[in-house]
Amino acid sequence: MIFFRDIYKMERIDKETARYIVLYFGNLMTGVERLALRHSRSTFKLDGVENEKLTKAYYKAGWLSLDLEVLNLLKDGDDQFMINCAERILKEDSDKVFLNYCPNCGRLARTPQAKQCRFCGFDWH
Repeated sequence: MIFFRDIYKMERIDKETARYIVLYFGNLMTGVERLALRHSRSTFKLDGVENEKLTKAYYKAGWLSLDLEVLNLLKDGDDQFMINCAERILKEDSDKVFLNYCPNCGRLARTPQAKQCRFCGFDWH
């Protein structure tokens, strides 16, 4: 496993790495970031659905938000939100984040616990 401090030379985080960090280290997100992620995922689920009752139910349940702070985080799109969130996590908590790269091809493994590469099939058990 490679800790972020070992790859800090990266200028920008790619979408795949950002999603990995948000998925597996989401506990390091702020409360507003969690609300923005929930809003983003709910918006994706409702995309193309023209059901006003369902949309109201999502707002009532807190899955969608009208909070300007939440919506501001998402103003540049979901991918940019993920990248910004991952960069903030790495900046503030880099010692708690590790990226599991394949020792053979160097690509990011599916999970932090993975021991087999999904790209080249290399097994490092």
